[in-house]
Order: sequence, then C-alpha cells, then structure tokens
Amino acid sequence: MNAPLPSHMLPEIAQRETPAALIDALRGHFGDRCSTALAVREQHGRDESSFIVPPPAAVVFAQSSADVAQVLGLCNAYAVPVIPFGAGSSLEGHLLAIQGGISLDVSRMNQVLAIDADDLTVTVQPGVTRKQLNEAIKHTGLFFPIDPGADASIGGMCATRASGTNAVRYGTMRENVLGLEVVTAEGRVMRTGTRARKSSAGYDLTRLMVGSEGTLGVITEVTLRIYPLPEAISAAICFFTSIEEAVRTTIDIIQLGVPIARVELVDGQTVGMFNRHSKLSLREEPMLLMEFHGSPAGVKEQAEQVEEIARERGGQAFEWATTPEERTRLWTARHNAYFAALQSRPGCRAISTDVCVPISRLADCILASAQEAHDSGIAHFLVGHVGDGNFHFGYLIDPLSQTERELAESLNEKMVRRAQSMGGTCTGEHGIGMHKIGFLQEEAGDAALDWMRAIKRTLDPKNILNPGKIFCM
Repeated sequence: MNAPLPSHMLPEIAQRETPAALIDALRGHFGDRCSTALAVREQHGRDESSFIVPPPAAVVFAQSSADVAQVLGLCNAYAVPVIPFGAGSSLEGHLLAIQGGISLDVSRMNQVLAIDADDLTVTVQPGVTRKQLNEAIKHTGLFFPIDPGADASIGGMCATRASGTNAVRYGTMRENVLGLEVVTAEGRVMRTGTRARKSSAGYDLTRLMVGSEGTLGVITEVTLRIYPLPEAISAAICFFTSIEEAVRTTIDIIQLGVPIARVELVDGQTVGMFNRHSKLSLREEPMLLMEFHGSPAGVKEQAEQVEEIARERGGQAFEWATTPEERTRLWTARHNAYFAALQSRPGCRAISTDVCVPISRLADCILASAQEAHDSGIAHFLVGHVGDGNFHFGYLIDPLSQTERELAESLNEKMVRRAQSMGGTCTGEHGIGMHKIGFLQEEAGDAALDWMRAIKRTLDPKNILNPGKIFCM
C-alpha cells in the first residue's frame, strides 16, 4: 500500500541491512538514548503522509552536535542510512526509513542559544519549535514570522524550506536563515553563513542546505532573522458566493501592492469542517481570512482598501477581529484545518499536497483543480496561502481502499501537472520527500537533476543521508 503511482514516481522501498555491530556501538555510546523498542521505532517510522513503510532499525536521541557527529561517523563507517527526525509533522514522506537505517531524533536539542535583539537575529538548536521560539523572544518585542501551521521544529523547517501563512509579507525560510551549523555524512561539523545580513564570500552553502531535506547533512544549529512585533495587528474575514470571486479578490490585492501580511483562502466545505472542529459558527461559503500589520493608521488604511476591493468582487459579511483573542481563535482554526479534515471522516488518512503558481494563473489553477475534486466525489479540503500563489488540497481516503488511493493520486497528478504547465511548481512548501520525486524530474529536467546528484555524491558518497528522498540515485 505504498501509493499506486507509476514506478518512476516513487523510489524503491528496499531495506538495507543494519549490522548488529552498529547497534551495539550506538548502545555503547548512547546507552538508553539508543532504542530498538518497536513502539519507539514505529513512532519514528511515520509522518503525516499516508505511506506505510517499515520502521527504522533503531532510534538515537541526540543532545548535542557531538552526538550527531558520533552517529553519522558510525553510520558512515557501516554505510547505514540516517534519517533526521524533528517534530514528525512533514507531509511527503520525508521521515520514512524507506531503506532502513537509524532515525536520528534531534528534538532534545531544543535550546535557544543566543538572542541578539540589536541585530534582529536569534540562534537556536534544531529541535526548537516555532511556538517555543516565539515564546522565548516575546519579551524583546520581536517575533519569528514563518508559520507553516504545524508547530514544526526549526531544523525541519530549514530542511524543507518551509513558509506558511506569513510568507506573502515576510518570505520563506530561504530568506530568513542567515547561517547554519551542519554535520556532514562522515561526521564533520561545519558552519555556513554569519549573522551579517548579506555576504558575497564563496558559494552560498546556507541556501544549498535550506531545502535539502536531510540529504546533504544534518542541521544542528540555525541563525535566523527576527522582526519587530507590529505596532498594530488587525484580522478580517470576508465571504464570497464562489471560489473564483475570492481568488480574484486576492489577485487584485497583490497586484495593487497592498502590503497585506496574510491572506488565506478556505473553501465552503472546509469552513464547515472548521465549524465542527473548533466550535465556530462561520458562514459555510468560500472565505478569505486576512491579517494586516503596521501602524494603527497604516493597518486601518490597508483594511479599508481591501474591504473596498472585496466588495467590488462580491465579497459579503466583512467582519473584523481586532482583539488578540478573536484573532487567535480564527488562526487556530485555520492552523487546525488538517486535523479538522481528518475528524470529518473518522479513520481516514489524508493525501495532502500543494502547488504554487504565478499569481496571474492562480484562479485558473484552483478552479480547475476544485472542479475535478468535486466531480470525483472524493472527500477533500482546500486551503491556500493564496497571497503568494500557493494552495493545498487534502484528499481524505480510507487507507485500506486501493481505489480511493488511486483516485486521490490521480487528482494530485492532474493538479501538479496543471500547475507546472502554468509556469508553477509541484510544491510551494511541503517539499519533495518521496512523494513528488517523479514530478521534480519532470519539472527540473535531466541536466538539473544530474547536478543535484553530483552534489549528493560529492557530499554523501555512500548515500546514507535520508536516501530515496528528492530524487533517486
């Protein structure tokens, strides 16, 4: 049941042998921080994707860069795979031990190492989660804006080049990571970047690592940009009679240059899932959930401009949420969309996927994909960070039904190819993992994939770092 995509679309799921001598060496060094208990291995052998893969042979809980270096040095000597593990919230099979090996859990490396408020930077270990980070720095009047929804680890967010609801204003992890500490395949510790805002010194190894999905090294320290908390924040919701009206409104907002901080699309049936899961009473129609940051006067001006644009496109029931409690309630419901959808069909699993297109093609791509999903009859949800052309479908399937899985994958394939034909990409923020290998091959082409493989072979000649992800060797 590893998803019925054509054979070229997924890597081979072939377990490498993990020698008992390696397990003994890891136990000798880490003691009870090396576990072979089935429950622990199974916990680390699945993520939020729907793939079913055998668990890793063992799990090691690292507490320092030295621990990570020790694990990689040993595994490199035995040519055994290592799969980094943070919060376990990835969606495309990134964490799965498809070739066996050791799961390297860095969640205990969760210290905020330095807060440099004057320079607007912070340095953290990879297991720090985004909520933990913002709690640690809130006393400074600063915040970290990258918000993928899940309380993901910073290391994992770097590895997948995450973004989220604030990306339209603050960018993605690519723009907000200044420097890294990384442990290489053979166990060497190296640093990339500095706390300076720019550099022209040599190859940009930081950007190489951001988005590498654990295939080139294990991130053990991250230096990030942080931002002053806005003087004023206001949120608003607006309802539309069609998805097209909502999307066209978003396009107008962006093309007119309104500096909106967040603009999220939710279709009507997904609003209904919100209502039932979060005990809300929102109109079950296509909705835009928006947020404005700035000075009180600036926020007021932005909001009034957006309200006028929305009304011209048929927007109705424009409502304000100005108190922190009201805003939190709405954004919590949005961030819980995935779990609200799962709750709507007990026992299901979600094949959750995303694409990103140029803003001018957003309406065409969403409308065609939504119509296909509706016509198929499959249970699904639709949300999107539409301010930057990125949207998400989740197809809710019975994990034991091959028919439903095939239908969901067929819809996903049509949506991805539609996005690519419009000048877009197969993933805006989830990453490739094992699920979108075939799509990356088609999108990037042979020459680009050959370069990627050459980099991988140079940095990881024994192919031990999260093998079977991004591309097949």
